[in-house]
Formats: sequence, C-alpha cells, structure tokens
Amino acid sequence: MASVIPGFHDERIETMPRSELEALQLERLQRTISSLRANVPVMAERLEGLPDPVSLDDLTSFPFLRKPDLRDNYPFGLFAVERDQLARVHASSGTTGKPTVVGYTKDDLTIWAECVARCLRGAGVEPGWMLHNAYGYGLFTGGLGLHDGAEAAGINVVPVSGGNTERQLMLLEDFAPEAICCTPSYALTLAELLGERGPTSSLKVGILGAEPWTNEMRTSIEAGLGVVAVNIYGLSEVIGPGVSCETADRDGLVIMEDHFLPEIVHPETGAPLPDGEIGVLVLTSLTKQAFPVLRYWTGDLCSITREPAPCGRTHARMSSIVGRSDDMLVIRGVNVYPSNIEHTLLQVEGVSPHFQLVVEREGTLDTLAVRVESEHPANSSAATALGQDITARLHSALGISVTVSVEAAGSVPRSEGGKLSRTLDRRNTNQNRGTS
Repeated sequence: MASVIPGFHDERIETMPRSELEALQLERLQRTISSLRANVPVMAERLEGLPDPVSLDDLTSFPFLRKPDLRDNYPFGLFAVERDQLARVHASSGTTGKPTVVGYTKDDLTIWAECVARCLRGAGVEPGWMLHNAYGYGLFTGGLGLHDGAEAAGINVVPVSGGNTERQLMLLEDFAPEAICCTPSYALTLAELLGERGPTSSLKVGILGAEPWTNEMRTSIEAGLGVVAVNIYGLSEVIGPGVSCETADRDGLVIMEDHFLPEIVHPETGAPLPDGEIGVLVLTSLTKQAFPVLRYWTGDLCSITREPAPCGRTHARMSSIVGRSDDMLVIRGVNVYPSNIEHTLLQVEGVSPHFQLVVEREGTLDTLAVRVESEHPANSSAATALGQDITARLHSALGISVTVSVEAAGSVPRSEGGKLSRTLDRRNTNQNRGTS
C-alpha cells in the first residue's frame, strides 16, 4: 500500500481555534436564517414566531427539514434566489417519483469546489497528480463535484464517469493516475478485475463514497488496488460530496464546519445527543445562497467528536456512516442494518466482499437470506461448511436465524460505477402475487 500524508488546501481555516470557528458559525447561521425568512416563503412561514439564534445552542428550537419537504416543493419552491441567478441545477435519480432538485449560484459552486479541494488535499492527493474520476457525471453531484474540487486544488482530472469497466481498466493502465474516486463497491469491482491483469503500481489514493462501507471492505480495497482508501461524504441536498472526508490518517471524517453545522439527534425523538453517541446526522448549510438548508435530517447514522485531529485540523469529525434510520430492515422484530452483516461476513476467511440480502415474506413472517461468494465450488462440502459457519456467526451477531447461500464467484451483482443496492426486498412482490 502506498504511503501518503495529509496536506492542507486552506490551513488557516482548517486549523482555526474552536472559539473562532464557533463565532463564525453563529454569524453565518444568523445570516442563513435571515435569507430563509426573506427569500423562501415556505420557510418564512415555518420560522414565524421563532426568535433569531443568539447562540449555537438555540439551533435546536428550529424545525427539521426532511426529504419529503423537498419533494412537496418540487422543483424550485425552497430556492432562495430567482432562477436567472442560478449557475447550475442538480437532482437526485428520482427512482421513486419526482427527483429532489438542488441549485447553485456561482459563489455556491466556488465554495463547493473549495470544500472538495480540502478533502482531496487532506486525503494526501498532491497538486500535479492525476485523478481518475469514475463518479457519474450529469444530474448526480458526484462527478462534477469531484471534478471542480480537483481542479481547484491543482489536480488534473480524467473525467471517465461511471460504467464501461473495460475502458476504465484500460485508462488506469495506460494513463497511470495516482488517485481514483468512485463508489467503494465499484472500487472492489476494479480491484478484482485489475488483479486478474497483474499489479497496478500507479494508484496511491482512493477517495470513495456515495454508499456506506466498512473497515473490512476498506482492507480488501487497499489490498486489491494498493491505495490508501479514504471515505468522502456528502449529499446533494446539502451541497454534494465534500461535506466531510477522512484525511490520510483515516481517523474520522473531517466536516467542513465553516460551511456546514452538524448535529447528532435521537432517531425517534429528535433530541440532541452528546458527542460520541450514534444518532441521526442533521446538517445546516451556513454559506449556500441558492438552496440553504436549516436542520436537514440526513437519515444517516453516525457519531461526532470535536477533539482535534492528529493532523492538526480542529473541525469536528464524524464516524463512518453505520446505517440509515430509514433503510433499517426489521426482521421478526429485530432491527438489522446491512452494514452489520457486511462487518460479520468480511471477518470470515474465504468469503468475497460481494454479497446480497434477500428479504421475503412467508405467511406472516419476514425471512432474510444472505447470498455470498466463495472460491469453493457451489454445493461442495467446503461450501456447505462455510455456509454453516456464516449462518452461526450471523445468528450470533443479529440475534435471528438467516438462510445463507454460498455461490460461485461472480454470482452476486457487481457495481458498474453507480451506487450498489445490496438489498433485494421481495415482500411487496410476493404479496402482489397473492402470497400472504
């Protein structure tokens, strides 16, 4: 694995004393709320009667903003500027109904690029290096977000976008980039295929995000690609990738706190939780002009620390996302997160990092099956023994019985560059077919 050290893009801001940072946050929070009152009628109505904050603690008196609010005000009802002031519009994939739409002024795009530049430099990517950008371009924020940030940091970009894996492999071999960015599931796909072609020595850093992943998955990626793999986090509703990112130290994701104010709240009550406890991440944008958000409920579960980072950064750090409050599976009354299953599977020798969860309903009971891959031939005694071992481990970890299917390599769906859904929920399908 390559050896890299964290760099800085704006050391003065990134190492600002907490007292100065919090004073800046309060000033920007007050300005954001004033903009919402003046320019977004829907938010002005919500905020009516609430006094302006005089401390950061006052933020908890304001209501949450949630994804349905964005859909209810589709497409531009939550924008704080007129359409002719926009420089760009992005949107979610919209796989269920209308997409969620977000907008940016020129200043917003500059701030976004600066945030991503900090992420890349902190990850150890150096000016003058080449970045293979395999995030999707288009309405998805990943490709253009990383692209602009890399250029702001003096890093040259290969805008490959997602998909067309054979072309990706050819360019990785021929262009010899030092850094790559993509989803972690796609990084696994590339590592697997590159391993069949021989070692790739040019890559040093992988900036991976857009889906949850575990340290066990990180180990597989780093071994397969020979990179230091860092976790980048963001969501289009807040700005896109670049809200936070691990440095090359990989000791928590540093939040760009001069632009985004984080909270951790209880998933059910919304009450604030202390540092170190896992809850829902809530984010307030502090500098966005076109689409400012106040207390946006991300649904992502993590914890926060405000202790200084080993590299000297003073901004709060969040843990990796451990799951989502809204994609939790409830199987026979037990809360199950896909990340917990992945953590267990990747501790089992002989199991590949590719897996799929299949949820079905038998009568009135939900069942969970786990498809895994192994180098052992399917239906062999070794595969049977492996399946029994995994079944016992998952029962111990989850507290419920699951069915495990050990299959041949290549059986489980792979990422082709976009986000990979590891859960196939057949409960509604079965009901529609007449199964009770």
